[in-house]
Amino acid sequence: MDAVDEQLISLLRENGRASYAELARQVGLSAPAVHERVGKLESAGVITGYRAVVDPAAVGLGVTALVGLIESDSVVEEGIEDALREVPGVEDCWFVAGSEGYMLKVRVPDIPALESTISALNRIRGVARTRTTVVLSTKWEGRHG
Repeated sequence: MDAVDEQLISLLRENGRASYAELARQVGLSAPAVHERVGKLESAGVITGYRAVVDPAAVGLGVTALVGLIESDSVVEEGIEDALREVPGVEDCWFVAGSEGYMLKVRVPDIPALESTISALNRIRGVARTRTTVVLSTKWEGRHG
């Protein structure tokens, strides 16, 4: 990976819908050269996907919470991870160091839905308890917020 690849990654992080022609203008290469470089970055697993960033409130997800999962002593992590994938509202999951084993970002419509989600998390085999922080407002999300 060279400086041009790093610049392409930065540009795509800002606008994943930028055309090859637009990217080419910004990095000083031809559109076919940029297409080839982006393809190589995708093939190498550096670029793993493209997605639309959506305002959660605009789609009815007005409550965001960060939930730390504290595991019981006898836990099989793969089982917890599989179960977490099935819980509606769990948007992101990180395996972390510290008192919690996992940190989750949960988005739900309202507080009763958050309560239901926390109850579902606490019923997962291997979860001893959870610790929840409700987000009051989001100042920015993602590096380019």
